[in-house]
Amino acid sequence: MHIQTILEAKVKEAVLSIFNKNLPVVEFQPTRKDFEGDITIVVFPMLRTLKGNPAQIGAQIGAFLEEQVDEVRSFNVVKGFLNLVLKDAFYVDFFNAIKNTSNFGFVSTVASDAIMVEYSSPNTNKPLHLGHIRNNLLGYSVAEILKASGKKVYKTQIINDRGIHICKSMLAWQKMGNGETPESTGLKGDKLVGNYYVAFDKAYKAEVAEMVANGIDEKTAAKEASLLLAAQEMLLKWEAGDEEVVSLWKKMNGWVYNGFEITYQNLGVNFDKLYYESDTYLLGKDVVADGLEKGVFFKKEDGSVWIDLTEEGLDEKIVLRSDGTSVYMTQDIGTAIQRVKDYADINGMVYTVGNEQDYHFKVLFLILKKLGFSWAEHLHHLSYGMVDLPSGKMKSREGTVVDADDLMIEMTNTAAKISEELGKLEAYSAEDKKELYQMVGLGALKYYILKVDPKKRILFDPEESVDFQGNTGPFIQYTHARIQSILRKVKDTDVELNTTIKTLEVLHPKEKELIKQLQLFPDIIQLAAKNYSPAVIANYVYDLVKEFNSFYQQVSILGENNLDKKTFRVQLSQKVGEVVASGFKLLGIEVPDRM
Repeated sequence: MHIQTILEAKVKEAVLSIFNKNLPVVEFQPTRKDFEGDITIVVFPMLRTLKGNPAQIGAQIGAFLEEQVDEVRSFNVVKGFLNLVLKDAFYVDFFNAIKNTSNFGFVSTVASDAIMVEYSSPNTNKPLHLGHIRNNLLGYSVAEILKASGKKVYKTQIINDRGIHICKSMLAWQKMGNGETPESTGLKGDKLVGNYYVAFDKAYKAEVAEMVANGIDEKTAAKEASLLLAAQEMLLKWEAGDEEVVSLWKKMNGWVYNGFEITYQNLGVNFDKLYYESDTYLLGKDVVADGLEKGVFFKKEDGSVWIDLTEEGLDEKIVLRSDGTSVYMTQDIGTAIQRVKDYADINGMVYTVGNEQDYHFKVLFLILKKLGFSWAEHLHHLSYGMVDLPSGKMKSREGTVVDADDLMIEMTNTAAKISEELGKLEAYSAEDKKELYQMVGLGALKYYILKVDPKKRILFDPEESVDFQGNTGPFIQYTHARIQSILRKVKDTDVELNTTIKTLEVLHPKEKELIKQLQLFPDIIQLAAKNYSPAVIANYVYDLVKEFNSFYQQVSILGENNLDKKTFRVQLSQKVGEVVASGFKLLGIEVPDRM
């Protein structure tokens, strides 16, 4: 049983026995570093039930607990805080109970409690960029954390594969491509198609400039340029199912999907189900018609359909244009409903989308609630801020958007440069070095982005992220490798890793602190899941690694003469290594065994 559960029952028993009162709740917090103790009971909230001096009340409850609870060694009271010191045997017993537990902290999946996490959701007219990296890392990590917390998780994305922007790339390829393919150019498919989107924009701007030079006003020129009209005509043909246009659309989108897949593999993210806007863009119209009948929506004189959310502090929102065509909101309503039809066990959804869409999701969730869907109570917008790069650190081909593939290559190269300068990998083969540089570079990128609260904007500095000191991915990876080095060395000693040490009566303070840090991991997973925040996991792992390095520097491990102490310390190191690897796995980060 959790020590907090035991103490809560005993504190209530103490209050009933001493004061003849029923205490509704007991508030706990970790003991502050400057006080002696392992767990603190906050007395102040008890004053709503009890009358008296908080220090005296704390002392009376403390004396009761010291006598009645085996795990409590002593106590002290500082003002209204009752600090309890637990016996070292409690920590030894706890450690022995978890040391052979695989996936410590993870909860078994409850099959009936499923949630769908949407992330990435790119357009098929250009490659993934830096913003997509944060989106993918957040979505993937949140999905893994929710899974670890006991939920069944479906990972998905909706690919924006239709619309005028796609037709622009197609038209430019038709006019300027000379039959180029990813194979003939050696380019990834998404990059090739992206180049034609840029080419369209360049040619379109040149045409508009020429029309303006010939005396046509800029607004008219922008609307009537032949290239734009041709792209709009192509979109109409696509919507009408024109065979030639649909065939080209399938071919070019196929190139893009192959390119995306390589990026996703390199980034280490995956999906269980893909939705395509070309399949979903007509969804939601029937729901609007149904909602109109029920009075959820109303029709304006021009025939457009709206919802009035002014009572909820929002605006009126259009859900169907006067010509009967959908808006994005209509599609999103229909797609959400379709997902629940596809997966009947879904009881909630997480949308990983930038904070510029905050208002959109407030409206979407409110509409779905008003339509009477019970699962609409469990919808969450995982809103995040932009990622900026220090000026001049990385230049994209267009000078504006940083390409995801280019950034990952840059990170691997930065890891190689810094590792070579530090001389950390002299004994490695060229192939091993290449693999490790990628692991360190991507680990640095992922950790730097995920350690920050999703809502905050990030200034990402590639070189700063690949520091082997401080709150960075490489520092944590290096500590994991250090632990594996200890475990390799014990293979030639008399240490038995599977034995259970029961003879330790007194722990070194650093051993105790490390076990206390390990104890937090199950609650940390639940907290990260509740807040949809990988930053909770990232910063916990950093604190654990700091605690381990302090232990490593102050306590002899392999040099210890007492076999039981040596064995216990090696086992403790091993468990820390496992939890570091588990925590990093939830962030999608690999850890090396050698470094």
